[in-house]
Amino acid sequence: MGQSFRDLIVWQRAISLTLAIYKLTEAFPPSERYGLTDQLRRAAVSIASNIAEGYGRSTRGEYLQFLGHARGSNCEVETQLVIVAALGLGVESNRATAEKLCADVSRLLRGLMQSLRSSASGS
Repeated sequence: MGQSFRDLIVWQRAISLTLAIYKLTEAFPPSERYGLTDQLRRAAVSIASNIAEGYGRSTRGEYLQFLGHARGSNCEVETQLVIVAALGLGVESNRATAEKLCADVSRLLRGLMQSLRSSASGS
């Protein structure tokens, strides 16, 4: 493992996703400020935050638990992006970027969690 959670590709992608979500939601109408805008931003921030917090925990089990929270938040973002698309909110290219990053984070989280579980059973 690297020296810091900042070395994790999944954390880096989660940060990129958060920035993409902020860019996407800038174009939302003011009526969504306390609706989808706030929901999406909080969920996106939660992904990278949970990855970092889990990395800093004492045990592999705690780390996996926080990665599970990150995965849940990523699913929340994915669901909200479906709603955003159905409502026609935001710029299409920004939404597509966020959707791709969300899929990348999902894949990377799954891989990291599988790797941690495998190394735990092999110990």
